[in-house]
Amino acid sequence: MGRLDGRIAFVTGGARGIGRAITEKFVAEGATVTFADVDEAAGRQTASELTAAGIQATFCRTDITVEADVQRAIEGVVARHGTLDVLVNNAGVNAYYDATAMTEAEWNRVFDVDLKGAWLCAKHALQPMKRAGRGSIVNIASIHALLTIAGMFPYAAAKAGLLGLTRSLALEYGPSGIRVNAILPGYTRTRLVEEWLQTQPDPVEMERRVIAIQPLRRMAAPADIANVVAFVASDEASAITGASLAADCGLGIMFAT
Repeated sequence: MGRLDGRIAFVTGGARGIGRAITEKFVAEGATVTFADVDEAAGRQTASELTAAGIQATFCRTDITVEADVQRAIEGVVARHGTLDVLVNNAGVNAYYDATAMTEAEWNRVFDVDLKGAWLCAKHALQPMKRAGRGSIVNIASIHALLTIAGMFPYAAAKAGLLGLTRSLALEYGPSGIRVNAILPGYTRTRLVEEWLQTQPDPVEMERRVIAIQPLRRMAAPADIANVVAFVASDEASAITGASLAADCGLGIMFAT
C-alpha cells in the first residue's frame, strides 16, 4: 500500500529535476499523476522515458502563466479521473537581475511563473477539491523565501510571496478539508542550480564552497525533495497546513532568527 494510493495528482514543471522526481515518487506511492510543463519536447521525452521504465504518468503541455491553459489542463484531469486530490506547484524560474536595470517585462516574467502560476493552478484546483471535501496543495518555494544571496533579484521576493499565498490559502480553505503547505528546498542538484553555478567565475570552486557550508556537507537530490512532498501531500500529514518546511541540508538553521 502506498501513502498516495488512489489519489489523483497534478504536478507542474514535471519534465525535469524536482518535478520529475515528484512525479516518479507519487506514482511509486500509488497516485495517478498528470505532469505539466511548458517545454513540450522535454515533457514528451520524459513521458517516454518514464513509460520505458514502467512508470505510468500523463504529460500535459501547459503554460502556467496563461489561465486558459491552466483551466484546460486541470479540467482535463478532472474529466478523466473524476476529481483532483493533490496539486504540486513546482514550476519556477531563477532570476539574476539588477534592480535598477531590470525591465518591467522581466519582472513580470519572474512573478508570472514563480507566483501567479501557483495562484492560477490553485484557483482551478480548489473547485474540485472543495466538491470532494478534501485536498492537498504543496507549493515548492525555496530557502530564498527566508534568506538569500546577492545576485538573485527578485527571486527571493517571488518565493516569499509564495509563502504568503500558502498561508492565505491554508486559512481560507482549511474548513473545506483542504491543506496547503510549502516546501523550501535549498541547494538541490537541478538544472536551475547548475545554471547558477555556470554564472560564477569558477563554477567548480563555487560548488566546493557551497557544499562546504552545508551542515550535511552535500546538496540535496531531487528525490530528497520528492520524499518530503509525498509525505506532506499524504494523509500522514493530515494535521499540517499553512506550514513552510525546509528541505535544505540544514543551511537555514545557521541563519535562523
